[in-house]
Amino acid sequence: MRIIVAGAGEVGVHLARLLSQEEQDITLIDKDAEKLRAIDSTCNLLTCTGNPISFAAQRSAGVENCDLFIAVTPYETENVIACEIAKSLGAHKTVARIDNYEFMDSANRELFLRLGVNNMIYPEYLAALEIKTALERNWVRHWFELHGGEIIVVGVKLRDNARIAGMQLKDFARQEHNFHVSAIRRHHQIIIPRGDDRLEPNDILYITTTSDHVDELRDLCGKRAHPMRQILIMGASRIAIRLVNLVDSHRFKFKIIEMDRERCIKMSEKCPEVEVVHGDARDTDTLRDEGIADMDAFIALSESSETNILACLSAKEMGVKKTIAEVENIQFISEAENLNIGTIINKKLLASSGIFQLLLDSDSNDARCLALADAEVAEIEVKPKSKITRGAVKDLSLPRDVTLAGLVRGGRGMLVGGNTVIEAGDHVVVFCLQGALHKIERLFN
Repeated sequence: MRIIVAGAGEVGVHLARLLSQEEQDITLIDKDAEKLRAIDSTCNLLTCTGNPISFAAQRSAGVENCDLFIAVTPYETENVIACEIAKSLGAHKTVARIDNYEFMDSANRELFLRLGVNNMIYPEYLAALEIKTALERNWVRHWFELHGGEIIVVGVKLRDNARIAGMQLKDFARQEHNFHVSAIRRHHQIIIPRGDDRLEPNDILYITTTSDHVDELRDLCGKRAHPMRQILIMGASRIAIRLVNLVDSHRFKFKIIEMDRERCIKMSEKCPEVEVVHGDARDTDTLRDEGIADMDAFIALSESSETNILACLSAKEMGVKKTIAEVENIQFISEAENLNIGTIINKKLLASSGIFQLLLDSDSNDARCLALADAEVAEIEVKPKSKITRGAVKDLSLPRDVTLAGLVRGGRGMLVGGNTVIEAGDHVVVFCLQGALHKIERLFN
């Protein structure tokens, strides 16, 4: 697939690197030649120096022949205009990064389609959705559902008291249950497990199951859900605004601490039902004064990944059961998970997940990818006469860095085992190491 990414900021560079690993034909456009030189030397892609909203620059990048044009500059107006130009020049599908929630309104959908914008990615909104899920499913690190919850993938940290701690996967497989251990994060590495792998305490397990077995899974991993009511947020960011507007105000009560007085005023205007405090949440005395000991959850949304990690550690020490940190430096994510921070939010990974679903040509309203730093999880629809349907899974010689976890057939979710025969029309959940998705995608087409 020929893809053009406009904007060599953090999101654009991360996307370009990720997509180039998937053996896609990538061209990156940006005004800054220095930025492009830096990435050109480390990635298998083409670069084009120029303004993303320049007809000449887009023609130079070959936009008339591209399958997907992704505009992720820091400016939403520029992204919309870039998509409009790209569509007029012949781009098949366009995606614009936006910062305005009003643009997401379905009533405005036709307008953006006429402008040439097929899809919109709003990272702050995606982050708020992830945090909402983390509060509602507070015993897990990751949670995502397919087809109305027919298939559920849970990322959960294994405690010493878990019944399966220390068990080899082949012994766990012999027991009668409805769980598929699809991946293991151990220290700084993601493992696609095999029978001889052992489930060790402090592993983060990615387990696929169905909705009627979730409570059983929680007990199996030694976890229990905690009621969430009082929530303290550090940082009156756009994510915080979106989160407060997303959740049920009767269910969650928010208090926000913000250092910047202007942001405090803006937050109070946009979310009048929220208590906003002008102060420094990095200061443990401030946290104590604002009742950290009585909080059910602490969410760190400052602009500094390091500050968010340290603030969550402090909140943990003060007795908060659930902590959530926005960590935008991808290299810090593994460290943060090892420090037992709790749920990690990264906008670049969330945006990438949305883009990957477009690459797989799936209905993004019906399916999604799980955002992980060094692995990919996706739902892929099986096309008629594809190679994946030619025999039982155990006979397909799948790559070692790939596993099929579950599927939805006829609207009903089920797990995938060695004797499962995949059929055309199935929606299959695929786990693989980063850069391996292209290996399996060919089997589905």
